[in-house]
Amino acid sequence: MREKADRLTRLVGTEGCYDIPHAELRAAQVQAMNERFQERKEQIKLLGHRASEAKIGEVRSLDEAVPLLFPHTAYKSYPEGWLMEERWDRMGKWLDSVSSHRVPPQDRSQIKDVDDWIEKLQGSGHYVSCSSGTTGKSAMLVASLKDMEWCRKEAVSAYCWGSGVEARQDRRMFGLGAVAHVPRNLYTGLAYTEALQDPRHERFSPPIPPLTVGSLMQMVVLRKKVADGRANPSEIVRMEKVSAERQKTIDDAATTTARALIEARRDKLHVTGLWANLYAVAKLVREMGYGGADFHPENSIYVGGGLKRAVLPDNYREFVYETFNIAPERNYQNYSMQELHSGMPRCRKGGRYHVPPWLVPLVLDKQGDALLKADQGEYEGRAAFFDLSIGGRWGGVISGDRISIDFSPCACGARGPSIRDNVARYADLEGDDKIGCAGTVDAYVRGVA
Repeated sequence: MREKADRLTRLVGTEGCYDIPHAELRAAQVQAMNERFQERKEQIKLLGHRASEAKIGEVRSLDEAVPLLFPHTAYKSYPEGWLMEERWDRMGKWLDSVSSHRVPPQDRSQIKDVDDWIEKLQGSGHYVSCSSGTTGKSAMLVASLKDMEWCRKEAVSAYCWGSGVEARQDRRMFGLGAVAHVPRNLYTGLAYTEALQDPRHERFSPPIPPLTVGSLMQMVVLRKKVADGRANPSEIVRMEKVSAERQKTIDDAATTTARALIEARRDKLHVTGLWANLYAVAKLVREMGYGGADFHPENSIYVGGGLKRAVLPDNYREFVYETFNIAPERNYQNYSMQELHSGMPRCRKGGRYHVPPWLVPLVLDKQGDALLKADQGEYEGRAAFFDLSIGGRWGGVISGDRISIDFSPCACGARGPSIRDNVARYADLEGDDKIGCAGTVDAYVRGVA
């Protein structure tokens, strides 16, 4: 049943996988999407509902796939009250509506908190990750163990292609800042460590408590209550105290990290983190009297997650690169999103993000209702994708991003579709973002739960 999709996902890590013209892939991708649809339409309640509404029984074109895509808000459609009231039975039913595999009944009396709920779900084969919720409610995304294994394999393959760095276990890895303690991050982090870390040393992680799903959710819920004027004074005081304590921990960890980097400066390094953390540590390294001339000339870097609303100087990127002696060709950039399990690595020559053959790009109008018709040259629209690698939930998603995509060859020579490095969020551009189908989808998911 998965033969057509598997033909495309098996291309991961192969030479030339980003060099296949879209015209040569389109028919195979449509067949693979239909294969996934036939397999999942009875398994995923929301997908069955979408297919019934659109009267679609088969995917024969990219246009027919559009009504079956889920808006990214579908994974945020749970009522916040269920989290605040710890209604894990209701949350389980909600998660079941977007999962490929049945979520077992949840006995709320046997669950201590959201982290305990997540752990018990993982015991039944449901791996739930969540977004940071920087701009609102967190998305909660269910995946299978097979999905997690895929993330491990795909992440390293994309990194090696985009950076030109070979997986030789000859680097000392430094994570700068806290990382959300969710399954996808844990599995990809392990994969990078196994591929890149010099076994003579341990990977460096700053002395910061991990951000668990529970701690992320607490921040999101309280932030929402403050914005709505529903937080009581004791909650605000507690939030301010926790925030101050965490900031002190982060500041202390930055100093520890800077000293560790200076000590390891003669070794080949790979540094990762968010820009705010990277800049803070780089500034400390400079203040301690060290800079690019002191570090190994083959260092590499991977930055994910954007600025996350951090306010930094205009030259923050250059400052970090120069501090750690990182050449442009070893600056790995990757365009992806929590709703996908596959990334689009940026090439070194053309500076564009390349779409792999198992990730189907569907560029829509601003409302997310219709596919834009263009196969030649560069054109702009709302990004939507169908990730054929995903098994634990539906692979089709409409994002909140505006992208510029080109189906002609890139300056690097790769002939597959590529995306310009000017991705922007509609919410940031216009102050609001409305996807046409989002309201009815959210209403359905809440109704099922």
